[in-house]
Amino acid sequence: MLPVKKTSKCRTRTRRSHHRLKAVNYSVCKKCDQAKLPHAACENCGYVNPKITLKLGKEESK
Repeated sequence: MLPVKKTSKCRTRTRRSHHRLKAVNYSVCKKCDQAKLPHAACENCGYVNPKITLKLGKEESK
C-alpha cells in the first residue's frame, strides 16, 4: 500500500528528533583550569582528586 498523503517535513523531523548528537559535558580542572571530562584525569596535568595525581609522559615533537 502507498501512503495516501505526503508526510510533512515537520512531522518527519519531529520523529527523528532523538537522532541528534548529544553535547559533551565538560568540567574544569581545579588545578590548571583546563576543560576535562568529569570523573576522569586531566589530560594536561594528570590531576584526578587531592589524593591522586597521575604522572603523564610528554611527547616530544620533531
